[in-house]
Amino acid sequence: MEYVYGALLLHSAGKDIDAENLKKVLAEAGVKPDDARLKSLVDSLKEVKIDEVLKNAAAAAVAAPAAAAPAEKKKAEKKEEAKEEKKEEANEEEALAGLSSLFG
Repeated sequence: MEYVYGALLLHSAGKDIDAENLKKVLAEAGVKPDDARLKSLVDSLKEVKIDEVLKNAAAAAVAAPAAAAPAEKKKAEKKEEAKEEKKEEANEEEALAGLSSLFG
């Protein structure tokens, strides 16, 4: 994860995201850089437009809580239904207990 953070730091600073710069950032952060991971990340980021990815991620983060609200509403409805079922069962048990006392 620190490799991605390093790449984002270089991007926000306006620096080139290459193996040498990323290696320096990681070393300064106290991470021992792995050359294979550095090369892999740098190669995979060459065709990525980081600004667009960040904009899309921000839009998704804003939309996610709005989508979660209906799920919470459904959970509340299910809890309410469960409470009502328990009340009905309790009422039935009370009625049966009353009937048994007539014949007891």
